[in-house]
Amino acid sequence: QVELVESGGGLVQAGGSLRLSCAASGRSFSNYAMGWFRQAPGKEREFVVAISRSGTTTYYATSVKGRFTISRDNAKDRVYLQINSLKPEDTAVYYCMCRFCVGQSDYWGQGTQVTVSS
Repeated sequence: QVELVESGGGLVQAGGSLRLSCAASGRSFSNYAMGWFRQAPGKEREFVVAISRSGTTTYYATSVKGRFTISRDNAKDRVYLQINSLKPEDTAVYYCMCRFCVGQSDYWGQGTQVTVSS
C-alpha cells in the first residue's frame, strides 16, 4: 500500500526557513517523479516544484524560484523541500505528490501546515 507522510511544517516568522520531508513507502519510489504542491486557505491547490526520478532535473513555480529547493534520497525513499526566506504568502498546507504512483493516477500525502507570520 502506497503511503506518503509529510512532516516539518510549523509556524515561522517571515524570513525564516523550514525543511519539509516526505517519507514514502509501498513502492520503489526511485521509479517515480515526485513533487510538492500547496493549498492556501480559500485557494486552489497549486504546483510548487517537481523532481525527476533520478533527482537530476527539477521544475519550480516562478513564485518560489530561488527560495525553495527540492531534493530526494532514493535510498531512503524521501523527498525534501528546503524553504528559505519565507513570506506570509507562503502560508499553506504543503502536499507531497508521487506522479503516476498508483496505476495512471498520482498519489498524495495528507499535507503539512506551514504558517508564516509577518
